[in-house]
Amino acid sequence: MQFVMFSKHLAPLSVEEAARRAGAIGFCGFDLTVRPGGHVEPEQVATLPAAVDRVRRMGCEVPMITTAIISAGEPYAEDIFRAAADSGIRELKLGYWHYRGFGSLRQQLDEAMRDLDGLSLLARRTGVRASIHSHSGDFLSADGAVVWFLLKDRDPKELGAYVDPGHMVVEGGLSGWRMCLDLLSPWVSLVAVKSMAWEHSYDPALAQERWRAQMVPLRQGTVPWLEVFRCLYQIGFDGIVSVHSEYQGSHSWRDLSLEELLVQTAEDLAFIKCVATRAKEEACRG
Repeated sequence: MQFVMFSKHLAPLSVEEAARRAGAIGFCGFDLTVRPGGHVEPEQVATLPAAVDRVRRMGCEVPMITTAIISAGEPYAEDIFRAAADSGIRELKLGYWHYRGFGSLRQQLDEAMRDLDGLSLLARRTGVRASIHSHSGDFLSADGAVVWFLLKDRDPKELGAYVDPGHMVVEGGLSGWRMCLDLLSPWVSLVAVKSMAWEHSYDPALAQERWRAQMVPLRQGTVPWLEVFRCLYQIGFDGIVSVHSEYQGSHSWRDLSLEELLVQTAEDLAFIKCVATRAKEEACRG
């Protein structure tokens, strides 16, 4: 497996410095943001090949990019696909369809299916696979079974499932994550690594406890990582694993400085590599 760092978490740094710092803590590659506020802005996507060259000169590969694209017809979508292809990048993360609320799901699925028709065509023309990221909360991709419904008649070479066990466990903490991974196995193209824990506080207006998921270090969270990697090896996944260090802001158990974030990311990387190695050894023993 190829472990890369999600560049979102190094946004204050230049692309070269971000790649250098990621490489210094053990990453072999970079998941580069090509979206509003990212390392490459969509309107400046013509600079992507040069940015990728600069990253490679720092000793890191760029096997994938993260975008906000959800339709082939939106501004810069085709430009981003073509720039990725010109840069030798074959994997692209799509953006998110936001769930508009109860009673809207069937209509939204029809709309998303039409969007995917165009995106599949772009992927076919450019040789860059587009993947739907599983994300908990008010997103169409919160439920893995919905992602399966969107992908079930699609070519896995064109459209894939970017599985995120952290979000999947939030939505299906006992066996839901495993069932969804089972359903999506023919389309699994990318894996995100992050973990969460539930924290609670009393809501006097409702006279009950309220719970919310917060990002925590991989060792502390609810994701059963060894079981996850056993499943990944069972389905034959040996691709890109993007490590997400969501340790800044109110959604994190602590709001870390950049230097603290890099220290924690190095610990997470060592942990997840150890887990993956153990799962692989078990798979090899049969």
